[in-house]
Amino acid sequence: MTAENQHPEQPAPDANPALRARVPDHVAGGCFSTGAIVMTGPSEFIIDFLQTIGRPHRVATRVVIPHPVMPQFVDALQKNLDIYRSRFGDPPAPPANPNPDQKRPSPQEIYDDLKLPDEVLSGVYANGVMIGHGATEFGLDFLTSFFPQSAVSARVFLASGQVPRLLDSLKGAVRQLHERQNPPPPSQEPGGPSDTPDTEV
Repeated sequence: MTAENQHPEQPAPDANPALRARVPDHVAGGCFSTGAIVMTGPSEFIIDFLQTIGRPHRVATRVVIPHPVMPQFVDALQKNLDIYRSRFGDPPAPPANPNPDQKRPSPQEIYDDLKLPDEVLSGVYANGVMIGHGATEFGLDFLTSFFPQSAVSARVFLASGQVPRLLDSLKGAVRQLHERQNPPPPSQEPGGPSDTPDTEV
């Protein structure tokens, strides 16, 4: 028996195998989220999708996304938001914070006020996402694209007005990681270009 027969090659992936992703029964119903917290780990991003209607506020789903995958998610979400705007206009903005000068709570204070169920603690992995939208909401299907079958690991629904805020948070997390991995060169001597403040007129 040849080595090729003992170890058959993995078939080449289709152009978009995620379109045939299996949806497990426990994921099919999805969950509705009213907001999200984005955190950066050593090799992955963590997105905690929250439910803040009623008490206690809780983490409904935790999704773990590798660093290289997040920019693709950001691009896909931006394109979907652009398509949404071309069809329906700007999504309705959530109510503004009535106390903008109020001190922002620390991460520990935020999570002290959140219920984080045991079954959510470790999160679910995703290395892809499918995004859809209607007039009032977006649907995010987070995927594990592994041979031989892609599957949906988490399904999250968001009101359309929450999407720009989520997108800004994701972009900020990616930007901060990039800056951490690519620190600026040492400051130049006084009088150099680095002394010019970055201001807008």
